[in-house]
Amino acid sequence: MPENIHRALDVDSHALRIVHRINELGSITAAARSLGYSQPAVSQHLKRLEARLGLPLVTKAGRGVRLTEAGRILARHAATVTQALDAAAGELSDLAGLRSGRVTLAAFPSASATVIPTLLRGLSQRHPGVQLNYLEAEPPEAVRAVRDQAADLAITFSYTGDQADPHHQSAQGLTVVPLWRDEMLVVVPRDHALAGRDRIDLAHLEAEQWIGGCPRCRAHLLDLAARSGFSPSISYETDNVLAVFGMVAAGLGVALVPALAIAAAPLPAGIVARPTSAGDFRTIHLVGTEGAESIPAIAATIRAIGEIDAAPWSLFGAVAGSHFAHAAFGAPSVG
Repeated sequence: MPENIHRALDVDSHALRIVHRINELGSITAAARSLGYSQPAVSQHLKRLEARLGLPLVTKAGRGVRLTEAGRILARHAATVTQALDAAAGELSDLAGLRSGRVTLAAFPSASATVIPTLLRGLSQRHPGVQLNYLEAEPPEAVRAVRDQAADLAITFSYTGDQADPHHQSAQGLTVVPLWRDEMLVVVPRDHALAGRDRIDLAHLEAEQWIGGCPRCRAHLLDLAARSGFSPSISYETDNVLAVFGMVAAGLGVALVPALAIAAAPLPAGIVARPTSAGDFRTIHLVGTEGAESIPAIAATIRAIGEIDAAPWSLFGAVAGSHFAHAAFGAPSVG
């Protein structure tokens, strides 16, 4: 194809629409009226395109015009191209108007029974055209999913003061927004000597057998115990919080769990949960890529997360307002 023709067809979608309408209506005036242009503007556009192509596109035919062979070739392809452009414009409009869109969110298990159902319900009511896919994953895997583009957003947690907490390193280069503080609670049998206290000093549990939770939770227990001057004896380990509660109720040991875990699986009879005397907590974060809020469906999800009332799950310290993410997702940071 001659270079001048190649350049013209590369850049001029308006010309395709004009030629397509002239072919349909048989008149430059009618084509201009249907496209919302003036007749002189359409005539000038055609002349510029003919000059660029080096080929005539229309000839006079009575009171109207008819397309030349070059014009008919252009019109034949114009129908396909303009339909594709219109379809793309419609889909983009749906995305911008949140009538469509897809977001993949990753989060840890105790959020699956609390935060996630509330978020899914709210989004489906407000934006029924947006599809939210959910992936359950512990924080290291959830952060990796965002980095690998397998997830758009991740709700994670970190134990900020722990020396071995991997979140700071794994989330480097991503945007990390703190959402809530999740208080750590000591779970003991109801007849335990410390069960009646408002708060429990971990140092007073040095002689107890401990039931460890998930690997990161066990690491946090070891870190807190070290700060209190002892090394806990962990006799049992399980990722199942219901199993942890059952073991405590059976008198097999004591445990340290976050408040959100208790919200997800309420305590059975026979055991109680008390805050630590030091007020220990973990931080729940929202993790995404820089500029994620520029995608309408993701921005809607971020806003919905920021508007969640976390009080029913005993979470506190939420970032207030629905616009927090638009400022926070402007640049990468690590919480």
